Amino acid sequence: MSGTAQTWRSAWEPLTPRGVAAFAGASVGRLLLVQLLVAALAAASVVWFLETAWFPVVRSAIHQLPAQGEITGGRLNWSGENSVQLAENRFLGVAVDLFHSGQLGREAHLQVEFGQEDLRIYSLPGYEVMEYPPDWTLPFNQAELEPWWGAWQPALLAGAAAMTALGLMLAWTLLAAIYCAPVRIVSFLENRDLSWTQSWRLAGAAMLPGALFLTAGVVCYTLGWMDLIRLGGMFALHFIIGWIYLFISPLFCPPRLEARALPANPFAAPAATGGPPARKKPASANPFAATSEKNPESKVEEPPEK
Repeated sequence: MSGTAQTWRSAWEPLTPRGVAAFAGASVGRLLLVQLLVAALAAASVVWFLETAWFPVVRSAIHQLPAQGEITGGRLNWSGENSVQLAENRFLGVAVDLFHSGQLGREAHLQVEFGQEDLRIYSLPGYEVMEYPPDWTLPFNQAELEPWWGAWQPALLAGAAAMTALGLMLAWTLLAAIYCAPVRIVSFLENRDLSWTQSWRLAGAAMLPGALFLTAGVVCYTLGWMDLIRLGGMFALHFIIGWIYLFISPLFCPPRLEARALPANPFAAPAATGGPPARKKPASANPFAATSEKNPESKVEEPPEK
C-alpha cells in the first residue's frame, strides 16, 4: 500500500477549511463544477447590478438627447446647453460639459462626462481622459441611439455575464498554479504530503470563499447597504480570505500513513510480556574465597594417615 494513501471526505462545500481541504482528494471535474457554480453566482450579481444601477441611467440619458447630434472628426457636435446633467443616480451619472467646467455636481460614484473633444470618466481615484477617435463617426442623438440600445442591451448583459464567469474561471486556474507551491510546503511540514495535483485542487478551492464574500459585497452595494469605499475594502479583503484558507485548509487533510503509525521508541524500556518472570542472576561469589566457601556442598579430601 502506498505510504500516502488517504481517506477523503466528500467534497461539496467550499465554505469551511475542512470543506476546502476535501477538494484535494476530489476529482478535477468536481472542482470545476463547484467553481462554475460560484462563478455563475458572481456573474448573476454583476448582471443584476448593471440592470438595477447602471442601465436605467443610460436609458434615461439617451432619452434626454436632442434629435440631432454626432461625434465626428474628433469633436462632439452638440446643439444644447454647454453643461447639462442628462441622467443620474447614486451609482452612475451621465452628463455633457463641453469645456469640463466643473459646474455639475458629480455626486454619483461614477460620472461619465462628454466634452467637446474628449470623454472623461470621474470616480474616487480621479478621472480618465479618452479622446474621440478622429476617423470615427458616432451618433449622439435620441433617434439613433434609442433603438440601438434597446436591441443591444440583452447582448451586453449576456456578454457581461460571460466575461465575469470565464474571467473568474481563468483567474482561479492561473492562481492555483501559483498557490499550489505554498500548499505543498505546508502539507509536507504537517505530514500531509499532498501531491502537486492535489495541492492545485486545494488551491483552486481556497479562492472560492473569498469570491463568495465579494459577491455578497456586490449585492449589498446594489441594495445601497454600503458605499463604494467599503466595496473596495471588501475587494481587497477577499484576497486575504483566500490566503487564509490557503494556509489553514491543508491542516484538515488526512495525515500520511507513516504519521499515523510511528515506530516504537528504540530507547524506551521493553514492554512487559505475559511469560514467566526472568530469573535474577545471583551475584557473583568472591573470587578470593576458599573453595569451600564457593561451594559449601563440595568436600575437601584430607590426606590419608600414615
